[in-house]
Amino acid sequence: MIYLKTDEEIELMRLANRLVAETQGELAKHIRPGVTTLQLDKIAEEFIRDHGATPAFLGYNGFPNSLCTSVNEQVVHGIPSAGTVLKEGDIVSIDCGTVLNGFVGDSAYTFCVGEVDPAVKRLLQVTKEALYLGIKQAIEGRRVGDISCAVQTHCESKGYAVVRELVGHGIGRKMHEDPEVPNYGRRGQGALLRSGMCICIEPMINMGSKNVVLEKDGWTVRTKDRKCSAHFEHCIAIRPDGPQILSSFEFLDKVLENNVI
Repeated sequence: MIYLKTDEEIELMRLANRLVAETQGELAKHIRPGVTTLQLDKIAEEFIRDHGATPAFLGYNGFPNSLCTSVNEQVVHGIPSAGTVLKEGDIVSIDCGTVLNGFVGDSAYTFCVGEVDPAVKRLLQVTKEALYLGIKQAIEGRRVGDISCAVQTHCESKGYAVVRELVGHGIGRKMHEDPEVPNYGRRGQGALLRSGMCICIEPMINMGSKNVVLEKDGWTVRTKDRKCSAHFEHCIAIRPDGPQILSSFEFLDKVLENNVI
């Protein structure tokens, strides 16, 4: 069932997503060679709790941490670890969620660690472009498939592969609500977009094959060919005057300055 949010509920969701954005900005200050993903997780949990919220991912279906930290060939759901030390040239997708005033915020960004291979940076750039092209299609009266097709067409036209097993989702009082929002599909198909719907659009795009495997930890999804994968996510609301982005990259952009993807 798709739950349409009131104006007041959307504003509460905006606050939860703003805190996610502020947390991402705080994390951006610490992403460098030598830092472990567990250190980043502890920074995020403390920051979220200090701002009166709780980490949305911690304990969700048994997930053990506050962030998903996915490095290089890891697509999503990487578990933070003291043994995962970021190195020069790595990329790391950081997916972060908060629960504030009963509503969930959710956003992801793939960061560069130091100087990254230009070919990998291009993957990140195209994936981020696809996110915003998908958002442009999130217009009342259109279909989820219009979003999906925009993401798929852009990424495949640049030579990249779209992950099929993982999709975006509705969001509200729960982390995952209807409808699913795939990153592949056909225009005019899928759920009708209506004002008050809140969804997360999150392209997960691979440099090589679209095929993925689940690691032995039961959470981490990586590319089968071990080539890099990128992941960007925004939470948006469908409104009569067009899509409204509830999450933001503004805080991490200020930290990264000239290194922004």
